[in-house]
Amino acid sequence: MSSKITNKDIILADKAVQEKRAEYAKKHSLAFVRYTMPTFQATSFHKTYYKVLNEFVHGRIKKLIISVPPQHGKSQGSSINVPAQMIGRNPDLKIATVCYSATKARKFGRKTKQLLSELRYKELYPDAKMADKGDTNYINTAEEIEMVGRDGSLKMVGYQGGLTGDPVDVLLMDDLYKDWKEANSPIIRDNVIDWYVTVADTRLHNDSQQLIVFTRWHEEDLVGFIEKNETVILIESWADVEKYKNQDVWFKINFEAIKLSEPTELDPRKKNEPLWPSRHSLKKLEKSRAKDPVKFDSLYQGNPTSKEGLLYGSDWKTYNKQPDNVINRKNYTDTADKGDDYLCSIDYDISSDGLIYIVDVAYTQESMEVTEPLVSGMMDRNKVRESDIESNNGGRGFARKIDELTSDTCYIRWFHQSDNKEARIISNAATVKEKIIFPQGWHIRWPEFYNHVVKFKRVFSANKHDDAPDTLTGIIEKNIVSTELWIM
Repeated sequence: MSSKITNKDIILADKAVQEKRAEYAKKHSLAFVRYTMPTFQATSFHKTYYKVLNEFVHGRIKKLIISVPPQHGKSQGSSINVPAQMIGRNPDLKIATVCYSATKARKFGRKTKQLLSELRYKELYPDAKMADKGDTNYINTAEEIEMVGRDGSLKMVGYQGGLTGDPVDVLLMDDLYKDWKEANSPIIRDNVIDWYVTVADTRLHNDSQQLIVFTRWHEEDLVGFIEKNETVILIESWADVEKYKNQDVWFKINFEAIKLSEPTELDPRKKNEPLWPSRHSLKKLEKSRAKDPVKFDSLYQGNPTSKEGLLYGSDWKTYNKQPDNVINRKNYTDTADKGDDYLCSIDYDISSDGLIYIVDVAYTQESMEVTEPLVSGMMDRNKVRESDIESNNGGRGFARKIDELTSDTCYIRWFHQSDNKEARIISNAATVKEKIIFPQGWHIRWPEFYNHVVKFKRVFSANKHDDAPDTLTGIIEKNIVSTELWIM
């Protein structure tokens, strides 16, 4: 006969399950959040985000930079849950949370205090006890919380505030710039960096940990300063963490609101997939991008670029209706020379007044099996009459294949480009800006191409990709002189 299950058995079984959940919550940041906030709903992004934070909480990562778009829950993880979990694991830690203002830092402090006062938290970490308001032996204010009977504390300050006195074991920096205006002020950027070097860094020791969670505003912000002066490893796989975990490096991960980079183990999204689609859909994000592409790339894509030093900038001429004085429709194609290069193929119209109107763009790192039908299809669809294809490094074979695939009404010619690329692009930059006109909304139609054009820097070596400017330069070289002579 089977024994009857009693209420006592059910209580004991439930207690055993709760104990296992509690033990798991101590080991994993996402489980900690779910344990202390049962209503928390984690997306695939949050699962990765908290897994990265967990590496920091457990000390396997000492210095970490995470770039996250606005309103994606970054501060809940970094500035509320991380200090609560770390002070719970070790109540002797001295943790400082720093923001652009003391008011903002105190807001995080209040939410952390609320978490520490919850019964579920106390069950997990009974040694992490805050002082009661009436306890005069320990500090419990909006700016600082001390742990009763232990050496640990939580401080919440603005970056202009002090960290004098005690050393800092864990430094958490969440949005040190209030907005676009502050981040684009050289004075404020210098103040933040000066604070970091002369105040924050002086409170750190050999075993200190640092976490920066930013919405990027400017390429010369604190993250940019660290990237210039220290070793920063971009995390794309968990093997990267394992490989460099014992070295004095910063780890960095950037979560794009709209995926434009190649899929990785940590962010396996396909291109153009939103980070949190149920809350920030692709349609909503594209509307935001349409309002101001440059700011969107900084805030939402973690890809800021200073206007200073740009070759072209973002102020291009645009059109919303094809001109009536078009004399020819042509194509220019620059095939990919190396593995990480882009094929760039552009269909365009030439007008009788010497202007060039961009009609269509193919811009991709795909193989020739993909790009050959892509380019030929684009040219047939747009009824291109002539095409110039660079024959360098396999371009001749590509041109022959395009000749086979395209309509007989399109004349294909290939040529070898031997002139210095840097000299060509720099010397023709002014003419490119003067003569080339893009369709309205080109930043939405071809976002990767757009970024590589408007963010191209005058210092040539500072650019990772030059395929888009090279192709625009080629269009000018092939057409503008002959067109102007024709007009004369």
